[in-house]
Amino acid sequence: MKFGPMPVEDALGGVLAHALRQGGLSLRKGAIIGADEVARLRAAGVAEIVVALAEPGDLGEDIAAERLARAVAGSGVRVEAPFTGRSNLFAEGAGVLIVDASLIDRANAVDEAVTIATLPAMRSVAAGEMIATIKMIPFAVPGRLLDEAASIAAGAVRIAPYRALTVDVVSTMLPALKPSVVDKTLSALAGRLDRLGGSRIGRDLRVPHEIAALSGALAAAASGDAGLIVVFGASAITDRRDVVPAAIEAAGGRLEHLGMPVDPGNLLLLGELGGKPVVGAPGCARSPRENGFDWVLQRLCAGLQVTRDDIQRMGVGGLLMEIFSRPQPRSPAEKAAHPDVAGVVLAAGRSTRMGANKLLAEIGGQPVIRRVVEAVLASRAAPVFVVTGHEREAVAEALAGLPVRLVDNPAFASGMASSLKAGLAAIPEGCAGAAVALGDMPLVTAAIVNRLLDAFGDHPGAAAIVPVSDGRRANPVLLARSLFGDVEALTGDMGARPLLESAGDRVVEVIVADDAVLLDVDTPEALATARSLAERG
Repeated sequence: MKFGPMPVEDALGGVLAHALRQGGLSLRKGAIIGADEVARLRAAGVAEIVVALAEPGDLGEDIAAERLARAVAGSGVRVEAPFTGRSNLFAEGAGVLIVDASLIDRANAVDEAVTIATLPAMRSVAAGEMIATIKMIPFAVPGRLLDEAASIAAGAVRIAPYRALTVDVVSTMLPALKPSVVDKTLSALAGRLDRLGGSRIGRDLRVPHEIAALSGALAAAASGDAGLIVVFGASAITDRRDVVPAAIEAAGGRLEHLGMPVDPGNLLLLGELGGKPVVGAPGCARSPRENGFDWVLQRLCAGLQVTRDDIQRMGVGGLLMEIFSRPQPRSPAEKAAHPDVAGVVLAAGRSTRMGANKLLAEIGGQPVIRRVVEAVLASRAAPVFVVTGHEREAVAEALAGLPVRLVDNPAFASGMASSLKAGLAAIPEGCAGAAVALGDMPLVTAAIVNRLLDAFGDHPGAAAIVPVSDGRRANPVLLARSLFGDVEALTGDMGARPLLESAGDRVVEVIVADDAVLLDVDTPEALATARSLAERG
């Protein structure tokens, strides 16, 4: 292809490279220069234009794009008519996108004129979703290059369609696991399956968390009509000798793989029994949020085999954990379904290390305590209580005009435990928990508090939600009502830490990539740091 400026008389049959406006003349980019255009250009006084002229053997951009798109498209893929050198590919039905990355890479390496872009391989796609695009960079491409790319990438993109499977579910039970949690788990799974080709739950089997009982239930499921068996253990699978894997082997099955490099979803188990895949679901699969279980379930519902090697290759792109800097969107329906949580701000301490009341120190022209309380008020936590004690009148004055409820703690000198008891005692019965913030953490935001509330709604049965930054548990924390009674046993200045330790795996950790959850202003140096960060933020 020839490209560049040339006299109007020599541009006949070329493609205009740049939009042109002169006098009353207007030609768009990509216009074909015919005899009429030449005459109009002359009349407008244009002597030279930039055009692309095809040479023998060249294919126009639209013809080339469509030809390559039709070569790339495999089963289940629809090709859209080309425009401006582009042809898009769409999924004809819902399924898993299969892409031969090595073929796409080789085709893209043929020449810079030819480009193929796709969605990530093994992604779940909906009917009508765009899955790839072919774009020709210049206005014309040598036919030999196009033929080479098309030959290489033939059938490189296809859809493995979802099949309507029946899935038997076996849940193991322990005294601490409420039946309502299992009910919500099955509801989340039913929603997943419905989106995967209309698959559905078959039998709902619930047995004690014991090898013999689970083995019998698995054998019963394997002898039925279900195409897939999913096990939700009452306790996480931490070893190949644990209850769920041991029960699969006791029933005559085999273990394919334990664990996966996807987070959340690490503790997934894949096995086989009676020729049917068995998935030991990780605890995060009780939530409808995306996790590694989804990736395996999608492939199985699309009739794809999942092997140990497949799982071990999921690490790149496997960080699905929601972090503060990349929150996942939630629909209004999801938000509305989250339980009511009150806010509690502890503001009764004596500031012994600061030498003066740290809550009244100013950052950006505001008292520290007011910044904290305004952040909690801006979150979805409601109502909001502030526990006062030391210099309660001055703290109340710093909060003047804010819609909060003040709770006096006359025993504040005994330590934080007394303030926590006072705050939780004030919470209405209808609240399922409390987001407890410390009054000396002025960089905590409403978004951070909302992250805790979101996680609480996503994890039925959680005793507490705790932010984690730089590998350390931090504040604020969300305590479920199930822990409120245990607070009475606390003494001194320990706060909720003993409760979290005793709650064990019922504590959900939320990664928060923000030092705000670690910074309190206990010392003049910390206050200076907070002021500096606030000015920058």
